[in-house]
Amino acid sequence: QSRLVESGGGSVQSGESLTLSCKFYRYSFGSSGCLGWFRQAPGKEREGVASIDGGVETTYADAVKGRFTISQDNAANILYLQMNNLKPEDTAKYLCAADRRRCEVMNRFYRAGAYEYNYWGQGTQVNVSA
Repeated sequence: QSRLVESGGGSVQSGESLTLSCKFYRYSFGSSGCLGWFRQAPGKEREGVASIDGGVETTYADAVKGRFTISQDNAANILYLQMNNLKPEDTAKYLCAADRRRCEVMNRFYRAGAYEYNYWGQGTQVNVSA
């Protein structure tokens, strides 16, 4: 059974950087399929942060554009989220997700309020203080 394990979270100050990793076990990155990062703060809805389709096409939430970068290492089966210029409002648990369907499909589900990714990690906590 496929398993996703996040790491790299921690406590930082505003303006600092973190890189999150998501290691995939028994799940090979193919030329198609969608990998994504979500976050969830206490009392708030899960929020899509970034997605990458086929290792090439990326999308970002407006709140993180220009600050976060999603990427993947196909050889190591790792998904990354580079987060720069962190702000207190970035504080949340960050989760990675994967699905064999295209991001175009998965993002449509998300905009409709559904989280349809087949595989999810347990999350890693990011705390940003002012």
